[in-house]
Amino acid sequence: MNFKTLDKYIRSKKGVTFDYPFDDIVRVYRIGEKMFALTSEERPLRVNLKCDPIYALELRCIYEGVIPGYHMNKKHWNTVTAEDSDVDEESVKELIDHSYELVYNKLTKKQRELLG
Repeated sequence: MNFKTLDKYIRSKKGVTFDYPFDDIVRVYRIGEKMFALTSEERPLRVNLKCDPIYALELRCIYEGVIPGYHMNKKHWNTVTAEDSDVDEESVKELIDHSYELVYNKLTKKQRELLG
């Protein structure tokens, strides 16, 4: 997976916006102002994704390309290497979906309605 493919997939989700709150490199993707993914164009391509704590531990045991979230709460975030990794493209997409759903489901009913 490359940055362009990753970015396009993340932005295809309903209500997703992105910004650069930390610097000019790290792109933060949000739903209703809540972060669910962070990445940059640096290589190797990595993406920080929110994750259920138990599932996060399982993923770290299964994949070498999944480690505790870099500069994030290690309990709730994983860093996934998305290129040249044992994590294939479909699995990366599934983990993006999981992160999105975790954050989306925590939004208020009103916030979800505003997203359409």
